[in-house]
Amino acid sequence: MSAPDRIPPTSAGAGLPHESAHLHVTGRATYVDDVPAPVGTLHAALGLSNLAHGRLLSLDLSAVRAAPGVRAVITAADIPGLNDCGPVRRDDPILCAGEILFHGQPLFAVAADSHEQARRAARLARVEAEPLPALLDAESAAAAKSWVLPPVRVQKGDTVTALASAPHRLQGTVRLGGQEHFYLEGQIACALPREDDTLHLLTSTQHPTEMQHVVARALGWRMHQVSAECRRMGGGFGGKESQSAQIACVAAVLAVRTGRPVKLRLDRDDDMRITGKRHDFVIEYEAGFGEDGQIHGLKLVLTSRCGFSADLSGPVNDRAIFHADNAYYLDAVDILSLRGLTHTVSNTAFRGFGGPQGIFAIETVIDDIARHLGRDALDVRRINFYWDSHGDTRNVTHYGMQVEDNVIHPLVTQLSARSDYSVRRAAIDAFNAASPVIKKGLALTPVKFGISFTATFYNQAGALVHVYNDGTVLVSHGGTEMGQGLYTKIRQIVAQEFGLSVDAVRLSATDTSRVPNTSATAASSGTDLNGKAAQAACQAIRRRIAGFVAGRLGVEKDAVVLANGRVSAPGFDAPFAAVVSDAYLARVQLWDAGFYKTPKIHYDPATMQGRPFYYFSYGASVSEVAIDTLTGESKVLRVDILHDVGRSINPAIDIGQIEGGFIQGMGWLTTEELVYASDGGLATHAPSTYKIPAVSDLPRDFRVALFDNANMEDSIHRAKAVGEPPLMLAMSVFFALRDAVAAALGPGARPALDAPATPEAILKALHGGTLS
Repeated sequence: MSAPDRIPPTSAGAGLPHESAHLHVTGRATYVDDVPAPVGTLHAALGLSNLAHGRLLSLDLSAVRAAPGVRAVITAADIPGLNDCGPVRRDDPILCAGEILFHGQPLFAVAADSHEQARRAARLARVEAEPLPALLDAESAAAAKSWVLPPVRVQKGDTVTALASAPHRLQGTVRLGGQEHFYLEGQIACALPREDDTLHLLTSTQHPTEMQHVVARALGWRMHQVSAECRRMGGGFGGKESQSAQIACVAAVLAVRTGRPVKLRLDRDDDMRITGKRHDFVIEYEAGFGEDGQIHGLKLVLTSRCGFSADLSGPVNDRAIFHADNAYYLDAVDILSLRGLTHTVSNTAFRGFGGPQGIFAIETVIDDIARHLGRDALDVRRINFYWDSHGDTRNVTHYGMQVEDNVIHPLVTQLSARSDYSVRRAAIDAFNAASPVIKKGLALTPVKFGISFTATFYNQAGALVHVYNDGTVLVSHGGTEMGQGLYTKIRQIVAQEFGLSVDAVRLSATDTSRVPNTSATAASSGTDLNGKAAQAACQAIRRRIAGFVAGRLGVEKDAVVLANGRVSAPGFDAPFAAVVSDAYLARVQLWDAGFYKTPKIHYDPATMQGRPFYYFSYGASVSEVAIDTLTGESKVLRVDILHDVGRSINPAIDIGQIEGGFIQGMGWLTTEELVYASDGGLATHAPSTYKIPAVSDLPRDFRVALFDNANMEDSIHRAKAVGEPPLMLAMSVFFALRDAVAAALGPGARPALDAPATPEAILKALHGGTLS
C-alpha cells in the first residue's frame, strides 16, 4: 500500500526508511559492544552447570582465580544484595545458590583482562554435584503434577451438555515446539561504576527500568543509584525483556566489586544454553460440532513447559488462554492451562507471548473438524467467525470482552478473492490426483490478536521533548529500538506535531535517567504508548508557541498554524526556527514531558474476566506448499497476506514487519527444532544444528497488502500495532503442509503432524505417526 498523495513526505503516514537504515547498511550503527570501552574495562564470562538437576556439593575455583588475566571471580555468596533476577517471583537466582536447576545454569562468573581469557578461565572450575531426579518435558511435569504456577481454568457456558448433545465429536492431541529467539546481537551488558556508589549500565534490553530495578536489588542499592541506557538492540523478539537481567546483574556486581567497568557478552552457544525460549505446548482437545462445522462445545488442555522458574510464564499462558478463540466465537468452552515446572531453562517472552500457542490450538481443532466432515477448512472457519454486528452475544469472548471492531469477514473475503483461493483449491486437487510423489497443500488462516499488556499497569508511557532555540527537536521516550522502527515512527509523529521535516527531529538513547518508570517495549504496544506520550508533550509545547505568537499579534491561538517548517497566522509568516528563538528570548518554556495511559482496559486476573485489550488487530494469509512424500522435504510456493494495521504511520516499515514476522513464524512451525539430550542439555545450541529460515526458504511469490481500516479506538493517528500479530499469519504454512500430507493419506485423514513440521515430522505423519 502506498501512502496517499495528500500525505506530506515527512509526516506520519509516509513510507520513510528506518531512521538508522543508513547506519545499519554501512556498519556504523552503535550497539553496546561497539561503544568504545573505557581504559581498564574487564571482560566477564560465566561458568555453567552440566547437570539438569542436582545438589552442588563443592565448587573449586582455585584454577579459575589463578588463570592468566583473571581479576575477580564471584559466586552467589558474593552478591551483596538479593541473588535473584526474576521479573515477577523471587525464584530466579542470578548464580546457583546450592541447587542446580537446569543444564547450563550459571554457577559463577569471572572477570579478566580480555574476553578470551575470561572464557578460558571459566572452563577450569572443578564442580562436584549430586544428581537429583529431573523432569525434562511438559508431559513429565504434568504426570508429576509439578507446577511452576497453579493451574488456571476458564469456563464459559455448559461445555459438558454441549459436547454430549453435539451431532459430531472429536478428540485430538498435538505437540507444538518452542523457539529460540536467535537475535543477531547476543545478550550483552557493560556496567560502568561511577562516583558515590552509583552505576551506569549500557544494556541490550527491551526493559531498561527492569534492568535498573534488578541491578539495584542485586547490589543492595536503591533505584536512583543506577541508570540504564539502550540506544538500540540487534533484535529482541521478547528474549531481552526479562532474560537480559541476569547478564546485567553479573556485570554490575563484578563492576562494583572491582571498581572497574565490566562487559559481559555471551557467545552464541552460551546464549542459547542460558536463556529461555518460546514455551512449547502439548495441546489436548475434545470438540463437539454440527454438520456445518459450527463448534457447539470445546474442551482444551494447554500444558506448557515453563522451565525451572516462573519468569513470565504466568502472563504468557494467560495470553494463550485469551487467544484460544482466535477469530472464532465459542459458546461453550472449558480451557485448562497447566504450567509445568521442569528442570530446563526458564522459558520466557517471545513475539506473540502465548498468543500463537492459543491460536495454534483452535486452528488445529478447526482443521480436524473440516477433515472429519469432508468440507473445505475455509468454510468451517467462516461459519465459526465472530459475528460482524455490534452488541450481539456471538461477539463476546470467553473472558467477557465484547468484540466491537470485528473486520475479519470483509478482510477474509477480500483476501480469498485477490488470492484466487477457490480456483487454486480446485487446481491443487487436480494436481494431487495426478501426482503420486509431490503433493501440494493450500490453507487460509485468520488472526485476531489483542493489543495491550494484560498486566494493566504496564499500559503507560512517558516522553520528554526538547525544542532547541535553533528550531531542532530532541526526543526521549521509554520505548526501545530493536530494529522494528519505533524510533522512526516517533520521529514522524513529532515532526508532524511541529510541522517540521523529520531531519529536524532526533531521538536520544532510551535512558532511565531521562524518562523513569518505563514499561517494557513488548506486547506490540511501543508506538501506541510512546507515540501518544510524545504527542502529548509536543502538543503542550505547541500550545505555548501558539500562545506566544497569538499574544504578540493579538489573534486567537487557534489561528496560529505550524506547518512546512513555518509558523503562520493572519498577517504573519516566519520560519519555525526564528519563532522559537524569539520565544526563548521571551522566556517561553520550550520543553515538556508527556504521559499516556491506555483507556478503557480492565481485567480481573482472579476470574480472568474483563477487557484486557484496548483493541484487536486482524489479518489473514493464504499459503501454498509442496511436499516430497519420499523425503519429507517441503517448499512454500506462494503466500498472500492481507493485514490490518489501521491507518499506517509508516507503510514501508509496517510491510517489513509483516514480512519479517511471517517468516519468523514460518521458521517456528517448519524448521526451528529445539532438541534436548537425555541429560537435559540443549543439543541444538548453534546455527549448525538449529535452523532458522534462510533466504532460500522465502516463498518465490510473496504478496503483502495492508487492509484499509482506521482503528475505531483513539490510538495514535488511528494506527494499529504491527509487531506481534503477523507472526501468527504463518499458521497458514503449517496447515497447508497438513493439507498436503492429508492429500497423500487420502479422504478423511487427520494427519498426526506436530510442529515444527520438519522433514522428519512430515515423514512420520505420512507413515501414520511412526517411523521405523
